[in-house]
Amino acid sequence: MFGLSLLPPFLPKRSPRIHPVFLPYQGCPGRCVFCAQPTQTGQNPQGLDQALEDLKRTLEALAALGGPPLELAFYGGTFTLLPPPWPERFLEAAGPYLAQGRLTGLRCSTRPDAVTPKILRRLKDLGLGLVELGVQSFDDAALAVSGRGGGRSQTLEGCAAVRQSGLKLGIQLMPGLPGDRDSLFEEDLALALAQDIAALRLYPCLVIEGTPLAEIWRQGRYAPWPLEATVRRLARASLASWAAGVPVIRTGLAPQPGLAEKILAGPVHPALGQMVRSRALFEYLRDALPPGLVMAGLDAPRAVQGDFWGQAGALKPEYAALGLAPNRVRFGDRPDFVLDCAPVVPA
Repeated sequence: MFGLSLLPPFLPKRSPRIHPVFLPYQGCPGRCVFCAQPTQTGQNPQGLDQALEDLKRTLEALAALGGPPLELAFYGGTFTLLPPPWPERFLEAAGPYLAQGRLTGLRCSTRPDAVTPKILRRLKDLGLGLVELGVQSFDDAALAVSGRGGGRSQTLEGCAAVRQSGLKLGIQLMPGLPGDRDSLFEEDLALALAQDIAALRLYPCLVIEGTPLAEIWRQGRYAPWPLEATVRRLARASLASWAAGVPVIRTGLAPQPGLAEKILAGPVHPALGQMVRSRALFEYLRDALPPGLVMAGLDAPRAVQGDFWGQAGALKPEYAALGLAPNRVRFGDRPDFVLDCAPVVPA
């Protein structure tokens, strides 16, 4: 028997606390077939004047409550396509709180074809630090079928514009879009990781009531990814992302009131993120096991204990097949895994 030391594949959990400001459909030049922003965000569209007043009251309330600082994020619309000077107004409202240290940063989401160095530099001067691009896919055909607009060249230009403006870049991918094909997601992932990104979000495509995609699905012209295949493919994607030093900061839509009953089809599960992390961790340890050996024991970081055995212990049989029983796993305050390996005993 010998011990094999491995560093965890997970990046340290240093993601900032994010307070979202949702601006459903604001600035959007059209509607993508998969999009239902009020359902996805839990907030109905409202005028920009009202949204700004709500933001000011929220910032005042957060300051009065105290507590640790957080990052402010503008989501749910196309921030850089808001009518001028609305992007500036929102950032200016947050500026004093950023200067006081009550906010750790400002970020926004937008489309790759809606950014230019000029507007990005202007927003950076007002405190914007990170731009999340809703790339969804780099594939021209998938974007066209999804009503997204733009294409691979515009998307790459948008990524470059963010970087050249001195802003951090985040990318959102949507595996399983209409127009999907074998290996498309893996190609999209490789392109995303090649863009020097600071963060990655993975939102598997869902069929939500009230969207054009719901009608396409009812007509039998679209089939979303199955849940099990989604977990396995996103687990491999997470391993690749972690290996590249990029944190996966969200997997699947965040739960919102009324969202679950509006999802008609697709790989949805309240613990999807945990399922993906657990599967990724299992595959990482399985692939590290030398041929001809079994797992006789494991010392593991306490930080992975909640994910280790999978949702409701689903991975226990797979670990058992590799020789690892629950009573042979020890979690402690350590930075690494130590895997005890033993030769396979012939039957």
